[in-house]
Amino acid sequence: MTAHILDGASLARSIRAEVGRRAAELSAHGRQPGLAVLLVGDDPASTVYVRNKVKDCEESGIRSLLERMPASTTESALLSRIRALNADPAIHGILVQLPLPAQIDARKVIETIAPDKDVDGFHVASAGALMTGQRGFLPCTPYGVMKMLEFAGTPLAGAEAVVIGRSNIVGKPQALLLLQADATVTICHSRTRNLAEHTRRADIVVAAVGRARMLTGDMLKPGAVVIDVGMNRDAQGKLCGDVDFDSAAKVAGWITPVPGGVGPMTRAMLLVNTIEAAERA
Repeated sequence: MTAHILDGASLARSIRAEVGRRAAELSAHGRQPGLAVLLVGDDPASTVYVRNKVKDCEESGIRSLLERMPASTTESALLSRIRALNADPAIHGILVQLPLPAQIDARKVIETIAPDKDVDGFHVASAGALMTGQRGFLPCTPYGVMKMLEFAGTPLAGAEAVVIGRSNIVGKPQALLLLQADATVTICHSRTRNLAEHTRRADIVVAAVGRARMLTGDMLKPGAVVIDVGMNRDAQGKLCGDVDFDSAAKVAGWITPVPGGVGPMTRAMLLVNTIEAAERA
């Protein structure tokens, strides 16, 4: 068996095109969607991510406001800027790029963003809405994963799904979204005993633990859909995911590559959340 490739880059392009259509419609009525991106410090990876997000906005007709702040920025200064953006009617979404310098409490920053502008989906109000099945913003990576499963035509009702990882950003919300879609969900993590025992019975595996190539082909059920959220560097410095692609692709039915899989979808769903915020406003 050779797995079908879930091309996130291609799917993201189609989503951006639809966002562009919706943005043009809003702009025609004098309400151009606006996204503010705050970058504190000069972390190289964060700089690349932000540059790509700004480019996506420009291509989709969303006005982007990029503000670079020095690594010495105080927590109070950052919170003050967020409050000002909360009050700005031209800004519909606010994104503070993580990680933040040590002197700044990331949780406090996230909770200062107005829930109706929380396009990252990290605010406790967004998390509560997801938990209770209410309307809110979904975290972009799990949201993108669900769109990829939809694209692959993966039956979710009654499916066995394993999520490897329990972060607030990916693992927990991913499990909730799969549960809402009527999948039977198992959450695995660093303390899970015999991980392969769980993954070998899974129809869907979402790997989001941050360990290079930890999920191998012999740990998979033949025909499983494998979504690799990981972004790591191996011993040779090569970019790779949490899944050993070469061995897993021989067993899986569908698999995402790294890069070109989940990453572009995460950025695309940020645009979807931003356009939805603008439409609600």
